[in-house]
Amino acid sequence: MNTTFLASVIVLVTGVFWGVYWVPVRAIAELGLDGAWGTGAITLAAMLFLLPFVAGKTHVFQDTGFVGVVSIALGGAAFALYSIGFLYGKVALVVLLWFFSPVWSVLIAKFILRWHVPPLRLIAIGVGLVGLFIMLGGEGGLPVPRSLGEWMAFIGGLIWAGATAGMRLKSRVPPLPAAFTFALGATLTSFAFAPFLEPLPAIAATDAVRIGVTVLATGGVWWGLSIAALMWATLRLDPARVGILLMPEVIFGALTAAIFAGETLSASEMIGGGLVVLCGLLEVWPTKVEGGQSHPPKTVPPQG
Repeated sequence: MNTTFLASVIVLVTGVFWGVYWVPVRAIAELGLDGAWGTGAITLAAMLFLLPFVAGKTHVFQDTGFVGVVSIALGGAAFALYSIGFLYGKVALVVLLWFFSPVWSVLIAKFILRWHVPPLRLIAIGVGLVGLFIMLGGEGGLPVPRSLGEWMAFIGGLIWAGATAGMRLKSRVPPLPAAFTFALGATLTSFAFAPFLEPLPAIAATDAVRIGVTVLATGGVWWGLSIAALMWATLRLDPARVGILLMPEVIFGALTAAIFAGETLSASEMIGGGLVVLCGLLEVWPTKVEGGQSHPPKTVPPQG
């Protein structure tokens, strides 16, 4: 099978998978592992799955260096905020605020990394900001996140943009050890937040097995298998294709939340959300540089 085709399929499936990630997160919370405790358990399970692939391979982290390893862990921390956010906000809004991260990516590229930013990227910033204002302030309120979940996704997207830049510049860690480090960053973040969000849960013995199976399956499939596969695939595709193939996450998140959780968006939230998605597409769209050659953007949007 053609490597590019296989990598494209992996990225597309990953986007669909993360579009329904909110389902097991909320299921685990309903079983009693509420707040950040659930995400902490999920990511800890992922670490256990990935541990055999890291044991005895500490040299891969030494070869990458401190900045690269920390960037991967910060990416996991950002995803933890995204995961926890599903319990404290509308699914569609949490996903859309996370996908606002291309604006942060462009600003980091221009003002911190001092990279040349083509005009199309600047247009993407404008479109994203307009979309954010309409989505959050269309009902007459201040254009800022309203719920804790929305704030977590918004801040998580900012952290993700910075972490992605660090990973692209400094990380040389192979996919499986990188996925372990990613899960480690998420686990530490989740358990740091957990006591402040919800009390330590008392799990009934009758629910322990169901929680354990759901946690292990979610950690293994989403945080273990899909993250490792995505890291393998993104090394073999240009960022533009990765960003576009991940967009189904937004659609599947909104549709499944409407069908299974009864969550609907207002007209302003849908219009603003559409502009945020357009911002993401503009940010990953290939642009022309000197000599007429096309080059991809400097950062890769998240998979959710």
